[in-house]
Amino acid sequence: MDPGIADVSDTALWIAAYRARETERAGALFQDPLAGRLAGDRGRELARKMTGAEQFEWMTVVRTVVIDRYLREAIARGVDTVVNLGAGLDARPYRMTLPASLSWVDVDMPKVVALKEDRLAGETPRCHLARIAADLSVDDARRAALAECVARARRAIVLTEGVLTYLPLEDVAKLADDVHAQAAVESWIVDFSAPFLNRAVRARGVKFKNAPMRDGARDPAAFYAAHG
Repeated sequence: MDPGIADVSDTALWIAAYRARETERAGALFQDPLAGRLAGDRGRELARKMTGAEQFEWMTVVRTVVIDRYLREAIARGVDTVVNLGAGLDARPYRMTLPASLSWVDVDMPKVVALKEDRLAGETPRCHLARIAADLSVDDARRAALAECVARARRAIVLTEGVLTYLPLEDVAKLADDVHAQAAVESWIVDFSAPFLNRAVRARGVKFKNAPMRDGARDPAAFYAAHG
């Protein structure tokens, strides 16, 4: 029986399991040796039994490769701070070749932050890493977290990977305004989940119980341009 996604925290376990699968595959496009530990049995179960969502596996692999490249390019041009909003179980600070002087801040729900700290206990990141527990859907918490993330930054980049599809469009708009309001943020890596894909996944019976996938803006370029 398909266990379904019980809440947004489960999506982090599920996607980590796909990164673990890719790491174990012959000819893997990236290596994420901590992904299996982070996913745990629950994540692997979700990946194995999430019928009707097979496209998410290859999408996760491609997205990971592309974002890795974007981050390397940003750091090469002088970005000194990475703000990973809704970081989930991303392990880039541990697996990527990064300058020790880089500041990296993960922001996610308290449950995810606690799980990550527990499963990565004893591991050493390759740059300065901090974690902030905050709910991005709560205005004051989101703004306070963003301000804390970039308080010492000269040039920052924001990453929201696989996050915004779970937020109502009005919350995405407020997040965009808040990101734009931070002078230190010079760029933002954001992925867009096409409405037709979300509808197809829902039509095939994929169960996202308390983490509904939302269709988002029909014209994302115009939407984000309107918010700076």
